[in-house]
Amino acid sequence: MATKLQINVGGMHCSFCQESIRRAYANTEGVETVAVSVAHEEALIEYDAERIDEARVKDVLGDLGYTIRDPNRVRAYEEQQAELRREKRKLAVNGALATVAMLVMALMWVGIDLPGTRILQAAIATVAVFGVGRHVLRMAWGSLRRRIFNQHVLLSFGALGAYLAGLLGFVAPAFPADFFVAATFLMTYHLLSGYVSTTVRARSQEAVRKLLELQPDTARVVRDGTEIEVTIEDIVVGDRVRVRPGERIPVDGKVVDGYSAVDESIVTGEPLPVEKSPGAEAIGGSVNKAGSLLIEVTRVGDDTFLRRVAKHVQEARAMKPGIIQVVDAILTYFVPGVLAVSALSFLIWTAGAWIVGGSPDLTRGIFAALSVLVMGYPCALGMATPLALIRGGGLAAEQGVLIRSAEAFQIMKDIGAVVLDKTGTITEGDPTVVDVVALGDASRDDVLGAAASAELLSEHFLGQAIVAHAEQRGLDVEAPDSFESVTGRGVVAQVAGERIVVGRPKLLEEHEVQFETEARTKLNEFEGRGQTVVGIARSTKLIGLIAIADTVKDGAAEAIARLKQAGIEPTMLTGDNRQTAAMVAREVGIENVIAEVLPEEKVAKIRQLQATGIRVAMVGDGINDAPALTQADVGIAIGAGTDIAIESADVVLIHSRLEGVSDAIDRKSVV
Repeated sequence: MATKLQINVGGMHCSFCQESIRRAYANTEGVETVAVSVAHEEALIEYDAERIDEARVKDVLGDLGYTIRDPNRVRAYEEQQAELRREKRKLAVNGALATVAMLVMALMWVGIDLPGTRILQAAIATVAVFGVGRHVLRMAWGSLRRRIFNQHVLLSFGALGAYLAGLLGFVAPAFPADFFVAATFLMTYHLLSGYVSTTVRARSQEAVRKLLELQPDTARVVRDGTEIEVTIEDIVVGDRVRVRPGERIPVDGKVVDGYSAVDESIVTGEPLPVEKSPGAEAIGGSVNKAGSLLIEVTRVGDDTFLRRVAKHVQEARAMKPGIIQVVDAILTYFVPGVLAVSALSFLIWTAGAWIVGGSPDLTRGIFAALSVLVMGYPCALGMATPLALIRGGGLAAEQGVLIRSAEAFQIMKDIGAVVLDKTGTITEGDPTVVDVVALGDASRDDVLGAAASAELLSEHFLGQAIVAHAEQRGLDVEAPDSFESVTGRGVVAQVAGERIVVGRPKLLEEHEVQFETEARTKLNEFEGRGQTVVGIARSTKLIGLIAIADTVKDGAAEAIARLKQAGIEPTMLTGDNRQTAAMVAREVGIENVIAEVLPEEKVAKIRQLQATGIRVAMVGDGINDAPALTQADVGIAIGAGTDIAIESADVVLIHSRLEGVSDAIDRKSVV
């Protein structure tokens, strides 16, 4: 049975590092599959535990010169920052050495030959190559031992060749001290590219760090009737935790006392808070909106929801498809080809010149060989690529599309399927009054005004939506003389001497309010659309109904139509209930709907599409979308979404308009 091991890898600099690691594991007995992500510095390895143990699996990375970071994501982030500081120090040292070497060489060019110049240049090169850059030589040796020809091998051949040529100058003056300078500059350039790539990756890790920060550091645990504040690490299964209004729930558990409305959008993406009473499940990271809750802990540590989502994000990063065919070809043909051409250049100016002219030109042969190695150094491609993309990125930004990944430029034209979250992506993401029905002699404004006055003191999300809608319409909302909130069902208030009851049908029936045929028909109609309905009664007479729902964004249907015209079939993937999802899908013209899925199930659906050979774009805005955004070939985040979703995406729509998706994928805009 295969064992899965996820490793946070330090020391990767570019796609060549990624492919080198993949090849090393592919040649390791007992390893079955491996997925490596240089962007997120992770490797996901499946191996046969009966043929190879975990220690030997990790040794492969050590042999190649890479490091293994702490599995704790917070400490891994700290280690990454420490690595970034080390890279910066190395670059600073070699940068200073290269500057001195360049100045000394410039003086020689203008005829000022200082005493001991060659010795000084030799000392500088020795420190730069064998001191500051010794880890690069070690990585090159580890790759050569496994017959992997990568950028470290090219760099080492070039730097060591230049250094040896400089040493020859001590016995053969025809070899100038400039060779030492070339060795110093080669190593300094490599350190520069490493520092730049490490800086970029450090920023990309913000998504997971911010995700883990959603879990509070401490919680109030009730033990022996007393509330005490303890760290999250000290909480055990069975503890009871008190969560007050406005606080983020720190643990996964079950409500044992209290009632509240909880914002669980991090799980479902659904904007309407979920009412919680004893026996209900509570999810760590969700926000307690109203009453106080006492929660019995059922899961701790890596079993909690937030930790599982973080793990899914990490795993999706490692398994995200990439453009590895070109890199594979470079490692297979280009690097060996550069080495061969370099050797051939040396032979032409030595053996060839001797055969043709009778005198070998050793100096020129070495310079020619070094020139090939320097010009063929593959990380130069990685440094040059961003410059080539600046123009395209600028044009996209003018249309409100921020492209954060170089690969997204390449993949976007090949997108064959677009998967969209519902809440906050297709819809606005906030509960809004969508319809007001007046019954009997009442007018719509009468119904809305009475409901808003009764709900004015309410902290419930439905009541707040009603008040906000009344204020938008410019209605006078009168403060109630008395107010009573009926847990989970509605409110009863005295407004201008009259009793106003606002709430679910069951509450109104308990106050002897009758639902006639017309009212019952409208109620069923609204609920059939997946909308939440409240009734409004003055004394015992029902005067109207109010429907509340999450509304579809303007232009959403047009954006979906454009995708279809481009030959891309859209799919809605949401954690919301099937009825609501189907209603929204019909409104915007989406036929494929997958509802009631958790974050890890969203990732699985994306992988299923990718397994068919289709390039997939995922569009979302919430925490629950982060793993799927990461797994997709191109993740597209709505600019008004959560920081975690934005950090997980390759493309960010600066505006919240869904038309930005079709703008980003539009074939006609691809150059």
